[in-house]
Amino acid sequence: MFENQAWSIRMADSVLKSYPDLSDKWDHEYGVVFKSIEDVWHKTKDRNYFDYLESNIKSRIAENGDIAGYALEDYSVDHINTGRILFTLYDETRDERYRRAATILRNQFKTHPRTSEGILWHKKIFPYQSFLDGIYMASPFYAQYAKTFNEPEIFEDVIDQIILLAKHSRDATTGLFYHGWDEKKEQIWANPQTGCSPSFWGRSGGWYCVGIVDVLDYLPENHPKRGRLIEILSGFLTSIVKYQDSETGVWYQVVDQGDREGNYLESSSSNMYTYALAKGIRKGYLSDGFLPALKRSYQGILKNFIEVDNDGTINLHQTCKTAGLGITDNRDGSFEYYISEPVVSNDFKGLGTFIMASVEVELIRELVQM
Repeated sequence: MFENQAWSIRMADSVLKSYPDLSDKWDHEYGVVFKSIEDVWHKTKDRNYFDYLESNIKSRIAENGDIAGYALEDYSVDHINTGRILFTLYDETRDERYRRAATILRNQFKTHPRTSEGILWHKKIFPYQSFLDGIYMASPFYAQYAKTFNEPEIFEDVIDQIILLAKHSRDATTGLFYHGWDEKKEQIWANPQTGCSPSFWGRSGGWYCVGIVDVLDYLPENHPKRGRLIEILSGFLTSIVKYQDSETGVWYQVVDQGDREGNYLESSSSNMYTYALAKGIRKGYLSDGFLPALKRSYQGILKNFIEVDNDGTINLHQTCKTAGLGITDNRDGSFEYYISEPVVSNDFKGLGTFIMASVEVELIRELVQM
Protein backbone atom coordinates (compact mmCIF):
# COMPACT_ATOMS: atom_id res chain seq x y z
CA MET A 1 0.00 0.00 0.00
CA PHE A 2 2.52 2.57 1.21
CA GLU A 3 5.04 1.79 -1.52
CA ASN A 4 2.65 3.13 -4.16
CA GLN A 5 2.71 6.62 -2.67
CA ALA A 6 5.25 9.34 -3.44
CA TRP A 7 7.91 9.83 -0.78
CA SER A 8 6.76 13.43 -0.25
CA ILE A 9 3.28 12.21 0.71
CA ARG A 10 4.59 9.33 2.81
CA MET A 11 6.80 11.64 4.87
CA ALA A 12 4.17 14.40 5.05
CA ASP A 13 1.64 11.89 6.38
CA SER A 14 4.21 10.66 8.90
CA VAL A 15 4.73 14.24 10.10
CA LEU A 16 0.99 14.86 10.44
CA LYS A 17 0.65 11.64 12.41
CA SER A 18 3.69 12.14 14.66
CA TYR A 19 3.40 15.91 15.17
CA PRO A 20 -0.28 16.83 14.87
CA ASP A 21 0.11 19.98 16.99
CA LEU A 22 3.01 22.37 16.34
CA SER A 23 1.19 25.42 17.65
CA ASP A 24 3.12 25.78 20.91
CA LYS A 25 5.65 28.32 19.63
CA TRP A 26 6.60 30.60 16.74
CA ASP A 27 9.65 28.70 15.63
CA HIS A 28 11.84 28.73 12.50
CA GLU A 29 12.26 24.94 12.61
CA TYR A 30 8.49 24.49 12.60
CA GLY A 31 8.49 26.89 9.67
CA VAL A 32 10.62 24.49 7.63
CA VAL A 33 8.08 21.71 8.23
CA PHE A 34 5.15 24.02 7.47
CA LYS A 35 6.71 25.12 4.18
CA SER A 36 7.20 21.51 3.15
CA ILE A 37 3.59 20.64 3.98
CA GLU A 38 2.52 23.68 1.97
CA ASP A 39 4.51 22.31 -0.98
CA VAL A 40 2.67 18.98 -0.69
CA TRP A 41 -0.68 20.78 -0.49
CA HIS A 42 0.09 22.76 -3.65
CA LYS A 43 1.08 19.52 -5.40
CA THR A 44 -1.83 17.34 -4.25
CA LYS A 45 -4.61 19.81 -3.34
CA ASP A 46 -5.44 17.44 -0.48
CA ARG A 47 -7.24 19.71 2.02
CA ASN A 48 -5.83 17.80 5.02
CA TYR A 49 -2.47 19.47 4.46
CA PHE A 50 -3.94 22.97 4.30
CA ASP A 51 -6.04 22.31 7.41
CA TYR A 52 -2.89 21.19 9.23
CA LEU A 53 -1.19 24.48 8.41
CA GLU A 54 -4.15 26.60 9.40
CA SER A 55 -4.73 24.78 12.67
CA ASN A 56 -1.13 25.29 13.70
CA ILE A 57 -0.80 28.94 12.63
CA LYS A 58 -4.21 30.53 13.23
CA SER A 59 -4.15 30.02 17.00
CA ARG A 60 -0.98 32.15 17.23
CA ILE A 61 -2.31 35.10 15.22
CA ALA A 62 -4.55 37.70 16.87
CA GLU A 63 -7.21 39.60 14.92
CA ASN A 64 -4.88 42.63 14.73
CA GLY A 65 -2.07 40.46 13.34
CA ASP A 66 -0.01 40.20 16.51
CA ILE A 67 1.94 36.95 16.59
CA ALA A 68 2.21 35.06 19.87
CA GLY A 69 5.87 34.26 20.48
CA TYR A 70 7.24 36.83 18.04
CA ALA A 71 9.45 39.54 19.57
CA LEU A 72 10.52 42.41 17.30
CA GLU A 73 13.11 43.55 19.82
CA ASP A 74 15.09 40.33 19.27
CA TYR A 75 15.71 41.39 15.65
CA SER A 76 16.21 37.78 14.65
CA VAL A 77 15.92 36.80 11.00
CA ASP A 78 14.92 33.34 12.24
CA HIS A 79 11.59 34.84 13.37
CA ILE A 80 10.68 35.61 9.77
CA ASN A 81 10.72 32.11 8.29
CA THR A 82 7.38 30.78 9.56
CA GLY A 83 5.74 33.89 8.14
CA ARG A 84 6.01 32.40 4.65
CA ILE A 85 2.89 30.34 5.38
CA LEU A 86 0.86 33.50 5.99
CA PHE A 87 0.64 34.21 2.25
CA THR A 88 -1.05 30.90 1.45
CA LEU A 89 -3.38 31.22 4.43
CA TYR A 90 -4.37 34.73 3.37
CA ASP A 91 -4.75 33.79 -0.27
CA GLU A 92 -6.99 30.86 0.56
CA THR A 93 -9.11 32.39 3.36
CA ARG A 94 -8.85 36.18 2.89
CA ASP A 95 -8.68 36.40 6.67
CA GLU A 96 -7.14 39.83 7.31
CA ARG A 97 -5.25 38.63 10.37
CA TYR A 98 -2.77 36.86 8.09
CA ARG A 99 -2.11 39.95 5.97
CA ARG A 100 -1.65 42.04 9.12
CA ALA A 101 0.76 39.49 10.59
CA ALA A 102 2.77 39.42 7.37
CA THR A 103 3.01 43.21 7.46
CA ILE A 104 4.29 43.11 11.03
CA LEU A 105 7.09 40.79 9.90
CA ARG A 106 7.77 42.89 6.80
CA ASN A 107 8.19 45.97 8.99
CA GLN A 108 10.99 44.28 10.93
CA PHE A 109 13.20 44.92 7.91
CA LYS A 110 12.70 48.69 8.27
CA THR A 111 14.51 48.83 11.62
CA HIS A 112 16.54 45.60 11.66
CA PRO A 113 20.21 46.34 12.45
CA ARG A 114 22.58 45.98 9.50
CA THR A 115 26.21 46.09 8.50
CA SER A 116 27.58 49.25 6.91
CA GLU A 117 26.68 47.85 3.47
CA GLY A 118 23.16 46.95 4.54
CA ILE A 119 23.43 43.20 5.20
CA LEU A 120 21.05 42.14 7.96
CA TRP A 121 22.63 41.08 11.23
CA HIS A 122 21.54 37.52 11.95
CA LYS A 123 20.25 38.58 15.35
CA LYS A 124 20.62 41.62 17.58
CA ILE A 125 22.79 39.52 19.89
CA PHE A 126 25.18 38.93 16.96
CA PRO A 127 26.28 42.49 16.14
CA TYR A 128 27.76 43.01 12.65
CA GLN A 129 27.53 39.26 11.99
CA SER A 130 25.72 37.71 9.03
CA PHE A 131 25.25 33.99 8.44
CA LEU A 132 24.32 32.08 5.30
CA ASP A 133 21.28 30.75 7.17
CA GLY A 134 19.71 34.19 7.03
CA ILE A 135 19.22 34.07 3.27
CA TYR A 136 16.71 31.25 3.71
CA MET A 137 15.21 32.56 6.95
CA ALA A 138 14.35 36.02 5.68
CA SER A 139 14.81 36.58 1.96
CA PRO A 140 12.07 34.38 0.42
CA PHE A 141 9.46 35.89 2.76
CA TYR A 142 10.69 39.40 1.97
CA ALA A 143 10.57 38.75 -1.79
CA GLN A 144 7.13 37.14 -1.60
CA TYR A 145 5.82 40.12 0.35
CA ALA A 146 7.19 42.45 -2.32
CA LYS A 147 5.37 40.55 -5.04
CA THR A 148 2.13 39.89 -3.16
CA PHE A 149 1.60 43.40 -1.80
CA ASN A 150 3.22 45.35 -4.64
CA GLU A 151 6.33 46.79 -3.01
CA PRO A 152 8.80 46.33 -5.89
CA GLU A 153 11.41 48.51 -4.20
CA ILE A 154 11.97 45.65 -1.74
CA PHE A 155 13.52 43.51 -4.47
CA GLU A 156 16.75 45.54 -4.48
CA ASP A 157 17.22 44.88 -0.78
CA VAL A 158 16.51 41.17 -1.23
CA ILE A 159 19.05 40.92 -4.03
CA ASP A 160 21.69 42.89 -2.15
CA GLN A 161 21.51 40.46 0.80
CA ILE A 162 22.43 37.55 -1.50
CA ILE A 163 25.06 39.34 -3.58
CA LEU A 164 26.84 41.05 -0.69
CA LEU A 165 27.00 37.89 1.39
CA ALA A 166 28.45 36.08 -1.63
CA LYS A 167 31.05 38.84 -1.93
CA HIS A 168 32.22 38.32 1.64
CA SER A 169 31.64 34.59 2.23
CA ARG A 170 32.71 32.89 -0.99
CA ASP A 171 36.06 31.11 -1.02
CA ALA A 172 37.76 31.71 -4.36
CA THR A 173 39.70 28.43 -4.28
CA THR A 174 36.84 25.99 -3.65
CA GLY A 175 33.83 28.05 -4.70
CA LEU A 176 32.21 27.12 -1.37
CA PHE A 177 30.80 29.61 1.13
CA TYR A 178 31.87 30.07 4.73
CA HIS A 179 29.10 29.80 7.34
CA GLY A 180 29.48 33.28 8.81
CA TRP A 181 30.99 36.70 8.23
CA ASP A 182 31.86 39.29 10.89
CA GLU A 183 32.20 42.80 9.51
CA LYS A 184 34.23 43.90 12.54
CA LYS A 185 36.51 40.83 12.33
CA GLU A 186 36.41 40.57 16.13
CA GLN A 187 34.61 37.30 16.90
CA ILE A 188 36.53 34.26 18.14
CA TRP A 189 35.58 32.46 14.92
CA ALA A 190 36.40 35.30 12.53
CA ASN A 191 39.46 35.32 10.29
CA PRO A 192 41.25 38.58 11.21
CA GLN A 193 41.85 39.41 7.54
CA THR A 194 38.52 38.37 5.95
CA GLY A 195 36.06 38.18 8.85
CA CYS A 196 34.92 34.73 7.68
CA SER A 197 34.41 31.68 9.86
CA PRO A 198 36.89 28.86 9.16
CA SER A 199 34.73 25.98 7.85
CA PHE A 200 32.23 25.07 5.15
CA TRP A 201 29.31 23.76 7.19
CA GLY A 202 26.95 21.75 5.02
CA ARG A 203 23.61 23.04 6.27
CA SER A 204 24.60 26.70 6.10
CA GLY A 205 25.40 26.33 2.41
CA GLY A 206 22.12 24.48 2.03
CA TRP A 207 20.14 27.33 3.55
CA TYR A 208 21.85 29.75 1.20
CA CYS A 209 21.14 27.95 -2.08
CA VAL A 210 17.58 27.03 -1.08
CA GLY A 211 17.01 30.68 -0.22
CA ILE A 212 18.14 31.76 -3.68
CA VAL A 213 15.97 29.29 -5.63
CA ASP A 214 12.97 30.30 -3.54
CA VAL A 215 13.61 34.04 -3.97
CA LEU A 216 13.66 33.53 -7.73
CA ASP A 217 10.01 32.40 -7.53
CA TYR A 218 9.02 35.99 -6.76
CA LEU A 219 11.65 38.13 -8.46
CA PRO A 220 10.35 39.64 -11.74
CA GLU A 221 11.54 37.80 -14.84
CA ASN A 222 12.81 41.06 -16.33
CA HIS A 223 14.70 42.25 -13.26
CA PRO A 224 18.18 43.30 -14.39
CA LYS A 225 19.91 41.50 -11.50
CA ARG A 226 18.00 38.23 -11.82
CA GLY A 227 20.77 36.78 -13.95
CA ARG A 228 23.33 37.58 -11.27
CA LEU A 229 21.44 35.52 -8.69
CA ILE A 230 21.20 32.59 -11.12
CA GLU A 231 24.92 32.92 -11.77
CA ILE A 232 25.68 32.78 -8.04
CA LEU A 233 23.38 29.78 -7.61
CA SER A 234 24.86 27.89 -10.55
CA GLY A 235 28.42 28.61 -9.48
CA PHE A 236 27.82 27.51 -5.93
CA LEU A 237 26.06 24.28 -6.92
CA THR A 238 28.79 23.53 -9.45
CA SER A 239 31.24 23.64 -6.56
CA ILE A 240 28.97 21.67 -4.21
CA VAL A 241 28.62 18.82 -6.70
CA LYS A 242 32.40 18.45 -6.73
CA TYR A 243 32.21 17.50 -3.05
CA GLN A 244 29.36 15.01 -3.45
CA ASP A 245 30.49 11.75 -1.88
CA SER A 246 31.43 9.39 -4.72
CA GLU A 247 30.16 6.28 -2.95
CA THR A 248 26.85 7.45 -1.47
CA GLY A 249 25.91 10.53 -3.53
CA VAL A 250 25.25 12.69 -0.45
CA TRP A 251 27.29 15.28 1.46
CA TYR A 252 29.33 15.52 4.62
CA GLN A 253 28.67 17.68 7.67
CA VAL A 254 31.83 19.66 6.87
CA VAL A 255 31.56 19.64 3.11
CA ASP A 256 35.18 19.58 1.99
CA GLN A 257 36.57 17.34 4.75
CA GLY A 258 35.05 13.98 3.87
CA ASP A 259 38.27 12.10 4.52
CA ARG A 260 38.72 13.38 8.09
CA GLU A 261 37.98 11.18 11.07
CA GLY A 262 34.74 12.11 12.80
CA ASN A 263 33.10 13.70 9.80
CA TYR A 264 29.81 12.10 8.76
CA LEU A 265 27.22 12.10 6.01
CA GLU A 266 24.56 14.61 7.02
CA SER A 267 20.93 14.42 5.91
CA SER A 268 19.54 17.96 6.12
CA SER A 269 22.26 19.50 3.98
CA SER A 270 21.98 16.64 1.48
CA ASN A 271 18.22 17.27 1.29
CA MET A 272 18.80 20.97 0.70
CA TYR A 273 21.33 20.53 -2.09
CA THR A 274 19.00 18.00 -3.71
CA TYR A 275 16.09 20.43 -3.49
CA ALA A 276 18.14 23.26 -5.00
CA LEU A 277 19.42 21.03 -7.80
CA ALA A 278 15.98 19.70 -8.67
CA LYS A 279 14.23 23.05 -8.54
CA GLY A 280 17.10 24.77 -10.33
CA ILE A 281 16.94 22.28 -13.20
CA ARG A 282 13.15 22.33 -13.35
CA LYS A 283 13.03 26.12 -13.48
CA GLY A 284 15.80 26.38 -16.04
CA TYR A 285 18.38 28.00 -13.77
CA LEU A 286 20.67 24.99 -14.10
CA SER A 287 21.54 22.89 -17.13
CA ASP A 288 20.51 19.27 -17.55
CA GLY A 289 24.16 18.47 -16.91
CA PHE A 290 23.28 18.52 -13.20
CA LEU A 291 20.78 15.65 -13.59
CA PRO A 292 23.25 12.81 -12.81
CA ALA A 293 24.26 14.53 -9.57
CA LEU A 294 20.61 15.02 -8.67
CA LYS A 295 19.74 11.40 -9.33
CA ARG A 296 22.66 10.15 -7.23
CA SER A 297 21.87 12.51 -4.38
CA TYR A 298 18.21 11.57 -4.07
CA GLN A 299 18.96 7.85 -4.31
CA GLY A 300 21.66 8.39 -1.70
CA ILE A 301 19.23 10.10 0.66
CA LEU A 302 16.76 7.23 0.40
CA LYS A 303 19.46 4.61 0.90
CA ASN A 304 21.48 6.26 3.67
CA PHE A 305 19.03 8.28 5.77
CA ILE A 306 15.50 6.88 5.39
CA GLU A 307 13.99 4.07 7.46
CA VAL A 308 10.38 2.83 7.23
CA ASP A 309 8.58 1.39 10.26
CA ASN A 310 6.20 -1.54 9.93
CA ASP A 311 3.21 0.79 10.13
CA GLY A 312 4.53 2.89 7.25
CA THR A 313 5.89 5.75 9.37
CA ILE A 314 8.97 7.27 7.73
CA ASN A 315 12.04 8.18 9.78
CA LEU A 316 14.98 10.35 8.76
CA HIS A 317 18.36 9.82 10.43
CA GLN A 318 21.76 11.54 10.69
CA THR A 319 20.74 15.17 11.04
CA CYS A 320 22.94 17.65 12.87
CA LYS A 321 20.68 18.90 15.66
CA THR A 322 22.06 22.42 15.78
CA ALA A 323 25.18 24.43 15.07
CA GLY A 324 26.07 28.07 15.25
CA LEU A 325 28.80 30.60 15.81
CA GLY A 326 29.69 32.52 18.92
CA ILE A 327 27.91 32.96 22.29
CA THR A 328 30.02 30.18 23.80
CA ASP A 329 33.72 29.66 23.22
CA ASN A 330 33.31 26.17 21.76
CA ARG A 331 31.22 27.55 18.86
CA ASP A 332 34.36 28.62 17.07
CA GLY A 333 33.49 27.40 13.57
CA SER A 334 36.20 24.73 13.57
CA PHE A 335 35.91 21.26 12.09
CA GLU A 336 36.08 19.87 15.62
CA TYR A 337 33.15 22.02 16.69
CA TYR A 338 30.84 21.05 13.83
CA ILE A 339 31.37 17.32 14.31
CA SER A 340 30.84 17.62 18.07
CA GLU A 341 27.21 18.73 17.90
CA PRO A 342 24.54 16.03 18.48
CA VAL A 343 23.38 13.92 15.53
CA VAL A 344 19.69 13.05 15.79
CA SER A 345 16.76 11.41 13.99
CA ASN A 346 13.52 13.06 12.85
CA ASP A 347 14.75 16.59 13.38
CA PHE A 348 12.33 19.13 11.90
CA LYS A 349 15.00 20.65 9.68
CA GLY A 350 15.66 17.23 8.23
CA LEU A 351 12.03 16.12 7.90
CA GLY A 352 10.95 19.36 6.25
CA THR A 353 13.80 19.52 3.78
CA PHE A 354 13.31 15.86 2.84
CA ILE A 355 9.69 16.58 1.94
CA MET A 356 10.71 19.68 0.00
CA ALA A 357 13.37 17.75 -1.93
CA SER A 358 10.96 14.90 -2.62
CA VAL A 359 8.31 17.23 -4.02
CA GLU A 360 10.85 18.80 -6.39
CA VAL A 361 12.22 15.43 -7.51
CA GLU A 362 8.68 14.21 -8.17
CA LEU A 363 7.89 17.34 -10.18
CA ILE A 364 11.02 17.08 -12.28
CA ARG A 365 10.34 13.39 -12.99
CA GLU A 366 7.21 14.55 -14.79
CA LEU A 367 9.46 16.51 -17.17
CA VAL A 368 12.59 14.42 -17.65
CA GLN A 369 13.68 10.80 -17.33
CA MET A 370 15.37 10.15 -13.99
